[in-house]
Formats: sequence, structure tokens, C-alpha cells
Amino acid sequence: MGMMVTKKQSSVHLVWFKRDLRLPDHKPLLAAARTGLPVLPLYVVEPDYWAQPFASRRQWAFIQDCLHELRDHTARCGQPLCIRTGSVTDVLSKIAERYEILAVHAHQETGNSWTYARDRQVADWCRSRHIPLCDYPFNGVVRGLSSRDKWSAVRARRMAYDVLSPPTTLSPVQGLDPGLIPPKSDPLFGAALTGDVQPGGRKAATDLLRSFLTSRARSYQHGMSAPHSASKVCSRLSPHISFGTLSVREVEKAVAERRAQLGPQDQMFKRSLSSFSSRLVWRCHFMQKLEDQPDLDRVCMHRGFEGLREPFHNSEFLKAWCQGETGYPFVDACMRSLNQTGWLNFRMRAMLVSFAAYHLWLDWRQFGPHLARQFTDYEPGIHYSQLQMQSGVTGINTLRIYNPVKQSYDQDPEGKFIRKWVPELADISPQWLHEPWKMSTDLNHHLASPLGKHYPFPLVINETAMKQARARMRDARNVDGFADIARQVYARLGSRNRPVRQHAKPEDRQLSLLP
Repeated sequence: MGMMVTKKQSSVHLVWFKRDLRLPDHKPLLAAARTGLPVLPLYVVEPDYWAQPFASRRQWAFIQDCLHELRDHTARCGQPLCIRTGSVTDVLSKIAERYEILAVHAHQETGNSWTYARDRQVADWCRSRHIPLCDYPFNGVVRGLSSRDKWSAVRARRMAYDVLSPPTTLSPVQGLDPGLIPPKSDPLFGAALTGDVQPGGRKAATDLLRSFLTSRARSYQHGMSAPHSASKVCSRLSPHISFGTLSVREVEKAVAERRAQLGPQDQMFKRSLSSFSSRLVWRCHFMQKLEDQPDLDRVCMHRGFEGLREPFHNSEFLKAWCQGETGYPFVDACMRSLNQTGWLNFRMRAMLVSFAAYHLWLDWRQFGPHLARQFTDYEPGIHYSQLQMQSGVTGINTLRIYNPVKQSYDQDPEGKFIRKWVPELADISPQWLHEPWKMSTDLNHHLASPLGKHYPFPLVINETAMKQARARMRDARNVDGFADIARQVYARLGSRNRPVRQHAKPEDRQLSLLP
């Protein structure tokens, strides 16, 4: 007796949502809808992903907001978003038992090694079943780029295209259970959340974009460096762009339209918007690095830096840094703020990485996961490129070691940010707030919270640690063959935004995101 073949209920075009949680400017969804056949919009909650050291409940809380809103939007079009939990290939296999999948539509994803391996598994699954996998370019990242010289022009052309209107109708899939969206409290998402989560969803994104373009951006250029002002004048759009409630193209066009509306009297406003636009370009530039070299979350861009810090790893230093207990008030205030809110402005992120990499001489692969978990806007292409750049292991960037004391005086001169996030120092006079270890023993003894009791002395001596780090980095760069490898790194991953001086050192050839 032959095997019974289950009759398929219907044929569907499946749209796999990943980091593109919106309807507008969504080419995979629009392409599927235009077929006129049933469209199955799918989001897969992957338990193995959420068990990884870079994932956190904070990120899920943001995504969950996005999914609820996205489901409402797709339902209004005729077909609610389908949610399934499990590995993507297992989920697809179960769907394929009931429905004939005519094609899988998805945006390309520039993710970490885990998502890269997952996407290859999905491609193999589709290939083995002769199901077309239609993947579409995403933002300004170019897959299969033959030469870095061509990237800027390709990105510019993409950004010039019109924003795609969302489909008005999705032909429904009969008999499909939409499934439950896991709650924010589900144990699947790891440790309990401590701190806040920025609201997710398309409406929250468009509200932020509107307030930024109408008023907050006016002071962006001058206020983005200091953490206290940055939280107000920065766009705060980064998690929305990372998880795709807005596309980069949507944001760029909105910024250009707003800039065109401003008159001669708004030059500061215009300069701020131009500065913001340039960072959208740099965002894609850094993501392109990971696209061109998918193992950048695991290996140094310049292999000459492998083994440089690993033998010196200090787990107590790492723990103190993660908790904001280094003894440097401004560093600790920044870390505690990040741990509580899930966001920190770029300069302060760079300072935290610099302090860990140079002062504490920690390897970026050791401290990177903590930052990834804290960032609501964790974006692999930005995260790993910046970890390496700020740690000095690219071989093509100028060495920048942030002086945490100078940054403290420059970015928090009155100490308001420090007092907010390091209350142990609340009764210290402004004279000693930035460098409390310089107080005399007698002064320290008379404090309500003496240094060393409730707040630690510095883990390292600032000047000594910076000097030692520079010497170690200089020695690493002076090894035979270093420059040859650096030139190869630049050819593959370097910026082409300005001419390269004929005799420039390799690390001077690339712009940074530093304001």
C-alpha cells in the first residue's frame, strides 16, 4: 500500500520578515502581493538566536512592540502576520506540509556569523525543494560587490529611488493560524530585564522622525557629543533603523525634504541635518564591511593583532567595566546610563570601547557581547566594525585612545551627568568630581561615602595605561609585513570618501564617525 500524500490547502508566496518590520518601502512584500496569490507574511522567533551572547530581552521587548503593530497593519490588508517559534527551516518545513510554497521572499540580511549560517541553511532548504528564494537588496548594503570603489555610487542610486508604497491588499491564506507573539516576560529571552526599553513600532518611529526634523535636530551638531544633551538632540532612530520600522531611504528622503524647506536664517539647522545625513552614509559604509567579510564578529580585520590582548585578559577588570565600577566617574556614568536605558551617544560608546581596549587592555571579543546585549539598537554591521575600529585592530584607522578624564571635563563640565548616574559621589565638591582620587586622605575621610568604601579607586592609572597601550600598539604595527596586510584590508574594506595621499600611513586613510 502506497504512502498517503496530504493534499496542499493552497499555494502561497511566503514573505519572511527579519530586520524589516514595516509595510512601506518593503520590496519583498510588495513583490509577493503583486502576484495576486495568497501571501503568507512570517516572522520566526528563533530560540537558538536568543540563547546567543549578543541577544537580550531588551531587544526582544522592542521587537515585540514592532510585531504587534506589524500584525495589525498586515491584518488590515487582509492577512495577519504569522508568528512561529523554532528554527526557520523547521518552521518552513511544517508550513510546506500544508501549503505549496511558490517562493520565499526576503530582504538580504547583513548579520553576524549566527544569522549568516542560518541564512545559508534556509537557502539550502529552498534549493533542495526547488523553491525560489527571492532575496532583495537592503538599505545601502551591496551583496556580491566586486570592488569597494563601486559601493558609493550603487548606494547613491538606491537612495535616489522612490520610497515604495505599501500594498493595500494581501490575498489571505485560508486556514492559517496566525500564532501567538511571545510575551516580553517569556523565559526564552534570557535574563530578566533591568532598566528601560525604548518603545518599538512604526508609529513610535515616525513620531521620533517628525520631532527630530521639526525641532530637535536644530541643536544636533553641537549637542550630540555630550551624553546629557545627546539624549535629547539625537534622532534616537537607531533601533528603528536597525529593526526596520523605517528604511534608511525613507529617513534620507525625509531629511532632504526638510532641509529644502529651511531658509537662509536656518543655517545651523541645515548644517545639523547635513551632519546627520552623513552619518546615515557612514552607517551603510560600516555595515558593508561585515557584508564583505562575514567573519568580522570573530576575527580582527588585520590578522597581525590576533593574540595581542588575549594573554592579558583580566576577568575582574571586565566585570568592573560592565557594572560601571572602574573608578573613573565619567566612564562609569556612561556605562550605568547605557545599562539602564539601552542607549548612549556615539562618542561615549567609542570612549567605553577605548577604555576597555586600551586602559584595561581587554580584547573586543570579550567585552563586545555585553555592549551588544545592552544596546537596544544592536546592529551587527555597526557593532563589530566599531568594536574593531575603536580597539585599533583594523590596521587602516588612526589610533584613537580616549582620555576619560579629558572627556569628563569636556562633555560633563558641571558634573550633572556624573551625579545622576554615580550617586555615590553626590557630596563630592565640583573640584574633585572628575578626579576624586586626587582628594587628600583627610578630605576623603570626611565624606559621607568615602572613596574606596562605596565607590572604588581607579582600576588603573590613566596616564600610565595610555602610555603602555600606545607602546604596545606601536610595537604591533612595527612587525614586518604589517603594512602589506593593511593595504589588503584597505582595498577590501576601506572608505573611498576622500583621496588617499600618496605617502599616507594606512591607518590615516579612512574617515571615522567621530564628530
